[in-house]
Amino acid sequence: MNAIDFILAGMLAAATPFLLAALGEMVVERAGVLNLGVEGMMALGAVIAFIIVYHGGGHVLGFIAAGLASAVLSLVFAVIALGFRANQVATGLAIGILGQGLSALFGKTYESLTVTGLPKLAIPGLSEIPVVGGLFVQDAAVWLSLVATLGIWAVFAFTKVGLVIRAIGENPKAAHAIGYPVIAVRVAAVAFGGAMAGFAGAYASVVYTPLWADGMIAGRGWIAIALVVFGTWLTGRIFLGACLFGAVSLMGLAAQATALNVPSQLLSSLPYIVTIVVLGIISADRRLLKLNGVASLGEPFER
Repeated sequence: MNAIDFILAGMLAAATPFLLAALGEMVVERAGVLNLGVEGMMALGAVIAFIIVYHGGGHVLGFIAAGLASAVLSLVFAVIALGFRANQVATGLAIGILGQGLSALFGKTYESLTVTGLPKLAIPGLSEIPVVGGLFVQDAAVWLSLVATLGIWAVFAFTKVGLVIRAIGENPKAAHAIGYPVIAVRVAAVAFGGAMAGFAGAYASVVYTPLWADGMIAGRGWIAIALVVFGTWLTGRIFLGACLFGAVSLMGLAAQATALNVPSQLLSSLPYIVTIVVLGIISADRRLLKLNGVASLGEPFER
């Protein structure tokens, strides 16, 4: 397998943690809330899923438990930021640190232990296509993440629920004036975003790299937040951005396999370098950000 085949085969799997967390954060931000605690929620979900799977609970139960645990942590953020109207940036950072601390505490006795990942499922016919066939050989969690992507796109494009979330994000006072429960919708969006971050962490620890190591999320949560801006709050662009970052994260391994004389530290930092470059390019076009941006993002709502 050459480098291109390797990157294409692993791109969707590498993109899945970014994609799940970014989709959840997009829903949160569409509702007008800025949650910077994604990294900690992913870390908590990762350790909870690993503990469940390690003790024989199975991957399905592990994912459910991870989603619930991270959703509960996100509700703590919601109580402080939405209930008490605390600064959302400071609250999100504090919740993120709390989540990482809890993951280190719960995972201390599981350091370097491993679990069995999920088997690959191939699409007959498509998986045998030269070069790109590897894209169609993925585990069940990857296929479900693609279904979730289509589902979230459809909700915002065709349903009243998506319209209400967008209206609350754009002008919460006007939405409240016509009878929509702004705080309740925002709390639900925050809980959904937390659950998605938990699923992303669970995939990282029990499927993509089925072992536990403290700090294994390694900045994926921050990249997911950046992906929402990169994708200008649009589902399709976020998906493409996640695939880009998934491919970039594999380039280091591909380069090492080809014996290129490049420092491993530089190769492992490629996703973060790309994040900075892309954000710089996107931020230079203020018109693009304003076109799809959320007008009340980060602003507290008072009845």
